[in-house]
Amino acid sequence: MKKRTLSLLAVSAAALLAGIPAAEACTNFIVTPGASSDSTTLVSYSADSHTLYGCLYKFNAPAAGYLPGTMMPVYEWDTGRYLGDIPQIAHPCSTVGNMNEHSLIITETTFGGRSELADPTGRMDYGSMIYITLQRARTAREAIRVMADLADTYGYASEGESFSIADPDEAWIMEAIGKGYAPDGRGGNARRGIVWVARRIPDGYVSGHANQSRISTFPLDDPENCLYSEDVISFAREMGYYEGPDAEFSFCDAYAPADFSALRACEARVWSFFRRVADGMDAYTDYAMGHNRANRMPLWVKPSKRVSPKEVFDAMRDHFEGTPMDMTRDLGAGGNGLPYRWRPMSFEVDGVEYVNERATATQQTGFWMVGQASRAAGDDLGILWFGVDDAATSCLTPIYCSIDRVPECLSEENGSMLSYSPTSMFWLFNRVTNFAYLRYNLMAADLRRTADRWENDALAEVRRVTAEARRLDGRERIDFVTGYSVAKAQQLFELWQRMDAYMLVKYIDGNVKVESEPGKFKENGNGCGIPDEVLFPGYDEKWQRAVAADNGEILKVVD
Repeated sequence: MKKRTLSLLAVSAAALLAGIPAAEACTNFIVTPGASSDSTTLVSYSADSHTLYGCLYKFNAPAAGYLPGTMMPVYEWDTGRYLGDIPQIAHPCSTVGNMNEHSLIITETTFGGRSELADPTGRMDYGSMIYITLQRARTAREAIRVMADLADTYGYASEGESFSIADPDEAWIMEAIGKGYAPDGRGGNARRGIVWVARRIPDGYVSGHANQSRISTFPLDDPENCLYSEDVISFAREMGYYEGPDAEFSFCDAYAPADFSALRACEARVWSFFRRVADGMDAYTDYAMGHNRANRMPLWVKPSKRVSPKEVFDAMRDHFEGTPMDMTRDLGAGGNGLPYRWRPMSFEVDGVEYVNERATATQQTGFWMVGQASRAAGDDLGILWFGVDDAATSCLTPIYCSIDRVPECLSEENGSMLSYSPTSMFWLFNRVTNFAYLRYNLMAADLRRTADRWENDALAEVRRVTAEARRLDGRERIDFVTGYSVAKAQQLFELWQRMDAYMLVKYIDGNVKVESEPGKFKENGNGCGIPDEVLFPGYDEKWQRAVAADNGEILKVVD
């Protein structure tokens, strides 16, 4: 597996900063085929980190395969630390991002859990486990077994983790955590491996997870819908985490007990998604806000209607709008409705601690995606809808799962977090978005309208492209979908270059130039390129009142 040049930090609720998780965290939403408007499986993922460079990872399996005895190095995805070598299989699958050529999708969020269960000797971290499993499995069920075998064989080097594992037919949540370290007398770990449970999401339902373990009790005799390690309960008893009967055992309560921060900064994101698609979710508002742990939200819900891919895209743009945690309404929005709070995630005033909300959409996203697997289209024509930077002010482009090269603008080799590249999608979107943060209530609307048009057009277009691809075979099909995916990403890059120029001209210096029509600014009629009208929108009333209360005696106009 290729070593990542920069790391994804997915720190969980266990890594607390004054009671609130550190900023790096990820979000997954899952829609089963029976719950989606087009009968496809949908899995969303935001890879959020202040140090992650957003690019599209690619592994091409060699046509001739690997010789017996070939070894592959394993590097910890978070840090790039070398963990050791493991045997390579003869014929791995090709992968692009978090999807392989058979439309298997695997994503994650870290929940941390009990710190004493870390294994410093493990050779398989959660990130490597994902990407190696994508090379070795074709279905979700197969992936669950491969992941468990990798961790048990080589030792698990990460914290507690929730995984979304899906294929065209099924979607699962798997939660796993290590067993800690106990010397075996030979320099190894006598507790090597993981305890885990995986639950199949019933078809017709949606689920999600966001840095907090969510699987509570589970059926012990339903292998069609629930799989688990044989020691998942006995190990909890051995460690003193649980004393009751097997039937009442709860994975999350034993291995990752929830506190205020786990609910407010993590479960609240899942609740906000459920609230968008299902009825009755306001009954769990107190749970999402961290005020009532007993009012536990269900692991999955049935949507009030089938959920479209675009609705999943837009759920990733959520800032708790319309809820008590709406980030655009309080003074922290800064007078221009900015739904972000710069880190740290808590602050203290006069001995009282307060939170900065952690919504699904966040400024520190490296990349985000929605994997779409379709039985009707075929395993090799699944689509990785891929984007970089903040989901609320960026958009997704379709990447077919069987492509054999990535667009240059999304390449791992094109720029880094410490090296600006003018041809990098990540840096271009960050340029535009960081400018929009200055006057968010005005500027973000322009970006969102553009993103909506792009995504709606692309969703219609890929139906035609997929139909055309199905008429092709072998190399011809791969070349066709690769050419389309690469060209489409380049079109998005060029569109955002135009948006970069347009936004600067329209909003320079806090002003707003009036347009005669979208994209065309009004001139004063003298032919000198001078604007006819410039608006000065100022700040919202809440901000004005706060400034007056803070410094009114100095700023007051007097006769």
